[in-house]
Amino acid sequence: MQEDFQMTMLATRGARVAAVAAVSFAAVVSTAPTASAVTKLTHAQATSQLSAAGITWSSSGGCSNRNVSTCTSFDQVNSSTISGVITLKRASGCAINLTGGTETGHASGTYSHWNGYKVDIALSTCINNYVTSTFAYAGVRSDGATLYKSGAGNIYAKEGNHWDVLYYNCGGC
Repeated sequence: MQEDFQMTMLATRGARVAAVAAVSFAAVVSTAPTASAVTKLTHAQATSQLSAAGITWSSSGGCSNRNVSTCTSFDQVNSSTISGVITLKRASGCAINLTGGTETGHASGTYSHWNGYKVDIALSTCINNYVTSTFAYAGVRSDGATLYKSGAGNIYAKEGNHWDVLYYNCGGC
C-alpha cells in the first residue's frame, strides 16, 4: 500500500514537472523573435514618410508610374529602405533628393531597385562628404562605381550623377 502511494506521488510529481516544462517551452517559443517578411509600401505611404522627414524626390519624367523608366516610383519599396534613407538624413544632416526608386529600367537581381532594396540619391557636396568620410571604402564595382559600406552593411555606389544605395536594413533606425 505504501509502495502504491509512493508510485502515485511520483507519477503525479512527474506529470506536474512535465506540464511546467511544456508551459515554459511554449512561453519561450512564443516570445522568441521570428523572421518576418519584408514589408512593402505603396508610393503614397513611402512619400508620406519621406515628406515628414524633409526628404524630397524628383522625376525626369515628372511622374510616379512604376512601369515607366523616366518616372520615380516608390511603389513596392521596402519599408526598411525608406527608413534607411530617413536614418541617413538624420545622421548626416544633409538635404536628400531621391531621383530613383522602384521604377523599371534599373539592373535586375534580388537586391534591386525593382525589388525595393535600392534608391538613387542625387549627388551633393554634403552627402558626398558624409558618405566618403563616414563609411568604409569598399572598392570599385565592375561598372566603375566607387563603393562605400556603412557600419550597418548598406552599400553606397557613386555612379555618374547619383548615389545608388542598397539598403539591406534601415541602418540603425
